[in-house]
Amino acid sequence: MTLSELSEQLLLRVKMEQPTQALRALLQNIPMDRLYEELTDDDQKKAFWINLYNAFYQILRKEEQVEKPAIYRNKLIPVAGKAYSLDDLEHGILRRYRFKFSLGYLPNYFVAPHLKKLAVATMDYRIHFALNCGARSCPPIAFYTPEKLNSQLEMATLSFLEAETEVFPDKKEIHVTRLFQWFAGDFGGRKGMRKILQEKLQLKTDGMRLVFKEYDWEESLGNFGPATKKIRER
Repeated sequence: MTLSELSEQLLLRVKMEQPTQALRALLQNIPMDRLYEELTDDDQKKAFWINLYNAFYQILRKEEQVEKPAIYRNKLIPVAGKAYSLDDLEHGILRRYRFKFSLGYLPNYFVAPHLKKLAVATMDYRIHFALNCGARSCPPIAFYTPEKLNSQLEMATLSFLEAETEVFPDKKEIHVTRLFQWFAGDFGGRKGMRKILQEKLQLKTDGMRLVFKEYDWEESLGNFGPATKKIRER
């Protein structure tokens, strides 16, 4: 079983509400060298770690009843003989060791050496539309594979943006996900956000003000499947 397949199987067991202990033990006992040897490109890394993030959030919250903010900060995820936090997976590996509270503009100079070695080579803003932290406003959970990763992330991005974007022509406003604001640097600032809206949703953003919507933190666990709403114009 490849590492990608292992992460998918773990996520599948979470979805089916089946025991996960055996697969978690496999993950814990994987040699670190295998991570370095098998996760050789960004597609391999993103598929593996996105699946693990989404699986372990559900495990830690539903099975182990870990509360916020400990669920993000505490190193409760054993992989290859080391313990990781959800923040390690997101900000250390998938965001290429960016400082969590810098809006995506500053690196974390104190990240562990093994996280640097495991991190993606290039930050992909689309991961923000694939990671689920159990809130109602989070993107739905999907299964990611290295072979189809680009098309899967494109679908996740389009689905999420369609669901979260509202256009108000009379007020000359486009209301967008708060994720754009929290990780502005990852999206290329406001200019990058406008470019994304133009390319992904074919929206004309000239003369329109971007308004960041409130994030709905109401807990919504087990949210598997694509978003289905379409862009709303008011």
